[in-house]
Amino acid sequence: MNYQIRIIPGATYLGNHQTEFVVWAPLAEDVSVHILEPQERVEKLVSTDQVYHRGILKDVKPGAKYKYILQNGKETKEKPDPASRFQPIDVHGNSEVIDLNFHWTDGSWKGIPQKELVLYELHIGTFSKEGTFKGIESHLDELCNLGVNAIELLPISQFPGNRNWGYDGAYHYAVQNSYGRPEDLMHLINLCHSKGIAVFLDVVYNHFGPEGNYLGDYAPYSSQYYHTPWGHAMNFDGHGSDGTRNFFIQNAIYWIRDFHFDGLRLDAIHAIVDPSATPFLEEMMEDINELKTILGREICIIAESDRNDPRFIIPQSAGGIGMDASWNDDFHHSVHTLLTGEKDGYYSDFGSIQELAKCYRDAYTFTGQHSEFRDKRHGKFPTGVPDENFITFIQNHDQTGNRMFGDRLSTLVDWEGLKLAAGAMFFSPFIPMLFMGEEYGEINPFLYFIHHLDQQLVEAVRKGRREEFKSFAWKGEPFDPQDESTFLKCKLNRDLVKDKKHRGLLDFYKKSIELSKHFRLDGTMDRKSMETISFEKQKVLILRYYGNEKLLIFQNYHKEQNVISVVWNGEWEKIMDSNDVAFQGKGELIPSCLNFANTKELLLQPLSIMVLKQKVN
Repeated sequence: MNYQIRIIPGATYLGNHQTEFVVWAPLAEDVSVHILEPQERVEKLVSTDQVYHRGILKDVKPGAKYKYILQNGKETKEKPDPASRFQPIDVHGNSEVIDLNFHWTDGSWKGIPQKELVLYELHIGTFSKEGTFKGIESHLDELCNLGVNAIELLPISQFPGNRNWGYDGAYHYAVQNSYGRPEDLMHLINLCHSKGIAVFLDVVYNHFGPEGNYLGDYAPYSSQYYHTPWGHAMNFDGHGSDGTRNFFIQNAIYWIRDFHFDGLRLDAIHAIVDPSATPFLEEMMEDINELKTILGREICIIAESDRNDPRFIIPQSAGGIGMDASWNDDFHHSVHTLLTGEKDGYYSDFGSIQELAKCYRDAYTFTGQHSEFRDKRHGKFPTGVPDENFITFIQNHDQTGNRMFGDRLSTLVDWEGLKLAAGAMFFSPFIPMLFMGEEYGEINPFLYFIHHLDQQLVEAVRKGRREEFKSFAWKGEPFDPQDESTFLKCKLNRDLVKDKKHRGLLDFYKKSIELSKHFRLDGTMDRKSMETISFEKQKVLILRYYGNEKLLIFQNYHKEQNVISVVWNGEWEKIMDSNDVAFQGKGELIPSCLNFANTKELLLQPLSIMVLKQKVN
């Protein structure tokens, strides 16, 4: 379907004090717009098909507050707009007409090619003291200096209260009012583009937040057949599903076209159940690819899935869904278990050097073999899928926040282990993603927090969190997610950078990003020209890249020194060593230049990573 002929839901300001209202409401006999401010009035919308109700109202300007009146016989309900562009009070309050005609100055912006991305995931509420869109702006230069060229915002759709991870959003077109107004978000994105930073948005198309969700009064948005761990699944394949599809495909278009986002990250697509001949995700990608051609800039759509299913990131021409990239949990789990020794829950499937080596070679650790945690075969080989289609990370909001105490890796392993983990990520052939604060070793936790207004729902969330931790060996009681102090504990503490140790880690990140960007872009770090050498007993992994440039990357996951025999020839230059005193390391054991004709063994420091580049005569 051509995205340009789709129906745009919500209130669209047309200029000249006129606003068009469109609402998908097949469950209502009649729909009227109740303008509440600045002058109250009620106008009935017209429907020729009893599906979409429409009307262009004069003398309705941006800032006008409204709700819809739904009538079925004698029953009357008054509800916010499902496609509200802004909820100035909360999820239960009035919707507001917004003028999306922002003064953009990014006309020359073409985006960041996917292969060049260095992503940085952040939560608006905890990233800055202000906890707003504007609060991010003062830290953009820090990210530029770090080497980051793309930020990924956790969901911003209006949720109940003032604090939330964002996955409880009830209004997918409305920006969270505690973060700022739509204009503030546009200003942030415009400023990011001026500094060479792409902006991605995390969106949730697998479920609606439970509080403030009035969609069931309008239309069959929820599936009658499928459920997710968070409630009813979306209705993408049942009766009336065309309207649901249009709503969410238009939402993806809205963020990219009207807010200039450079891409989207789709949450938990494994919870989007749709056995249609043309699944929702495939249809969405068709429209986004058409928009991408029209806009003439880079657009990247990232999937989150725990299935290790390459079908999602295989081109449609080859029978896939055609998304551009996917998060790779296997890499995180492999590195995490080697460093922490944790074997609870889903970590039970990981813990060996061989598994990490397989992840480097095949992108996924599990490509069809039996999973102990799942008690079944898991995954599939991603044959022919490029390296840049995989996003790797050593921390993210899920892997940190879904721990009972929100522990960051900085509180679980020592400082040398942090550098090793970071180096393992950056010197992989895949796209790296940082989680806010990890670059300097943030120690404040990232906990699960909410601010629901419904007390029964609050109790249900508290109970659910306790149940969730039963498969892990964590002791104690989780922090109360509803308590504001839980949220405040998660604010970043950038003063840590004043400490030499934290500053050393930051410098290590900067250098690693600089080098890895170079080697990814010149074709050196590529799985097609990579070899892995595993030493399971010593807990050592060596990566050998033999592309345009020749690299040897030594990773020692043992807490003791290791001696490794050298089987290569030629002269080699050491270009990165986590033990460097410049990174607050213990001191280097290996000289800066090596001739393997004379050197037959290398002594590796505990929990270390070292990168050698072969000299060219």
